[in-house]
Amino acid sequence: MPSFDVVSEVDMHELTNAVDQANKEVTTRYDFKGKDASFELSGHEVTLLGESKFQLGQMLDIFRIKLSRRGVDVDCMETQPAEESGLKARQKIIIKEGLDSESAKKITKLIKEKKFKVQAQIQNEQVRVTGKKRDDLQSVMSMLKAEGLGIPLQFKNLRD
Repeated sequence: MPSFDVVSEVDMHELTNAVDQANKEVTTRYDFKGKDASFELSGHEVTLLGESKFQLGQMLDIFRIKLSRRGVDVDCMETQPAEESGLKARQKIIIKEGLDSESAKKITKLIKEKKFKVQAQIQNEQVRVTGKKRDDLQSVMSMLKAEGLGIPLQFKNLRD
């Protein structure tokens, strides 16, 4: 029986490259000359360091552009509010990875509501979708892409 897995993963190598490119752009941009601004990556957390909240907003835009150019879905970012202390400002961005139980339930509920001839099972941090026809699976994929759930989705292990 044909099946595929719905997962939410972030390529950490591409994330590292996006952080490096964003750091490089911040050091070369005219409006950041002489300013203390940088991006730091630790695990699944990116910290923006700057001098003001306005500067952090500009840095966040740079980071979003770099992520999208590297092929990383920007829906994986969970931005925390900016904190100012003295002459420094900092903002944390948490990179979400894996389907939590709430979003997995939402995906299975959507599939059942649309009455596709497939079955959806939650398995750890992924959803396995099985059906009799490959066309049914492809229609589920296109529906999930069009739905815009606010999390990056990838489809893996497509088997006939």
